[in-house]
Amino acid sequence: MSRRSPACSTDATAPYRFPVHIDEFAYDLPVGLIAQHPAEPRDASRMLVDLDGTVEHRRTGELASFVRPGDLLVVNDTRVLPGRIRFRRDSGGAAEVLLLEERREAVWEALVRPSRKLPPGTRVEVGDDLCLEFADDLGEGRRLVRVETADLLASLDVHGEMPLPPYITERLTDPSRYQTVYAERAASAAAPTAGLHLTPEVLDACVAAGGAVAHVELMVGLDTFRPIAVENVADHVMHTERYSVPVATWEAVRRASRVIAVGTTSVRALESAAARGDLAGRTDLFIRRPYPFAVVDVLFTNFHLSRSSLLVLVDAFIGPRWRELYATAIAEQYRLLSFGDAMLVARR
Repeated sequence: MSRRSPACSTDATAPYRFPVHIDEFAYDLPVGLIAQHPAEPRDASRMLVDLDGTVEHRRTGELASFVRPGDLLVVNDTRVLPGRIRFRRDSGGAAEVLLLEERREAVWEALVRPSRKLPPGTRVEVGDDLCLEFADDLGEGRRLVRVETADLLASLDVHGEMPLPPYITERLTDPSRYQTVYAERAASAAAPTAGLHLTPEVLDACVAAGGAVAHVELMVGLDTFRPIAVENVADHVMHTERYSVPVATWEAVRRASRVIAVGTTSVRALESAAARGDLAGRTDLFIRRPYPFAVVDVLFTNFHLSRSSLLVLVDAFIGPRWRELYATAIAEQYRLLSFGDAMLVARR
């Protein structure tokens, strides 16, 4: 199967041919099916498979049985920064900062609550090794925050927490379970959650089946936390995120018979490279139908929130069949969202 070279860009900003209301991406999410803890072990999670129109119910540990010789699995190897910092204001009131991205040396874009109670110039000593100074208001709860510390990662190990989504209300006793087993550079504000299911043994089995594994990096940012707040999906504005596709990965993509993306962030990194003509940079790619996929053939992903940009991407990939698959998963009591089960689907 031929792949587009990054030099052969496709129009990533092609508009909808007609308005699409956000309610087209709504479904009833049973609260009791929102997974509060990851599966133990990782590959014990369930996997709904739909590669040819026939649904199968399997386990993630069986992923290799769907890998063919010549397939390429692409994973996002970003590591989650334990960047949620809770503290008390001088008044005694609770506050928190969620570090999103370093804009320049020691100055971070961050979500701040309550932002209005921390005006520009406010300094907070979180500990002897960590001080926060609040600066410009960027809107939507975002601020510039100067982070003063001799060793950021060491300070966050003491004062920071994993930035779990708000629908996970129970304590995570092992923070490593919100990291993939192949995580590398700490830079993301959320995990690429499809990868949480995978183990070295599962990946080795995929290679033994004739596949290969390659890495990309997409730093997961604000849009993971933000629902789509406009009625017409085409009016939604994505915040930019940094991505990088190594040359070796792109060469493997071009040789592959099928590209299996592990997670929506891997999809966005690969399709951004094809669409922009650059293997690294910033992307605000919002994948929505109709979208001319240039790279990804199969998607391994979690079940996503109603009215989210992630669900819009799944809709672009498999069309309205997602409704049937989600209804089946709910009827079969699959666990949903970040710590939930997975699905393996082919592009339609």
